[in-house]
Amino acid sequence: MISPHAVVLTDAIGPGVKIAEFAVVRQGARLGKDVTIHPHVTIESGVHIEDGVEIFPGAYLGKEPKGAGTTLRAVKFERHLRIGRGSSIGPHAVIFYDVEIGAETLIGDGASIREQCRIGTHCLISRYVTVNFNTIIGDRARIMDSTHITGNCVIGNNVFISTLVATVNDNEMVSRSYAESKIVGPRIGDNASIGAGACLLPGVLVGEGAIVGAGSVVTKDVESYTVVMGVPARLTRRLR
Repeated sequence: MISPHAVVLTDAIGPGVKIAEFAVVRQGARLGKDVTIHPHVTIESGVHIEDGVEIFPGAYLGKEPKGAGTTLRAVKFERHLRIGRGSSIGPHAVIFYDVEIGAETLIGDGASIREQCRIGTHCLISRYVTVNFNTIIGDRARIMDSTHITGNCVIGNNVFISTLVATVNDNEMVSRSYAESKIVGPRIGDNASIGAGACLLPGVLVGEGAIVGAGSVVTKDVESYTVVMGVPARLTRRLR
């Protein structure tokens, strides 16, 4: 069912699709079967929505990255976006071009995901989480409210990241420049857990199964299956 008050310019629409009033679906977008699009959603050309996806009011899918003359990093992207089957996109979420999201993943209200990001299956990207450019997130990752995942970051499978966590990728802030080899985010191994309000500094490795305590500042690599806490974070115990 397509509302007469929606603007639908594509004919690549599967059976059972519902498009509510004031939604905009551009020519070149593709919608699988049983997709539900709520009011005031915008879906740009090149966006592929797989079967059973639900997109809530005000979400914007296929935003084009714009440097506006202020970014030092050259903006690179491909004009496509894929949302995996059975996923849910929350109200006012903004997902840029050149993003792939796996099946049965929940993107929370107001979340923002920038270009060149790859997100796995069965993930939770919670409310107002921001995921910056060129970031990889594995399967079954859970990233909670108001956390910032920096650009050039790698997050493994089955990782839990609590609320208000900060990750950063630049140790040379005063240079006001962008060098691909130097702007590197943290790497978080499979099954690791990051406590609320922790801060992970550029390039640190959090090993497999490690736990970072709430409020910790991680300035150096964390061994696998250890617990670190404090400012700066220090080893408190081993899990194996």
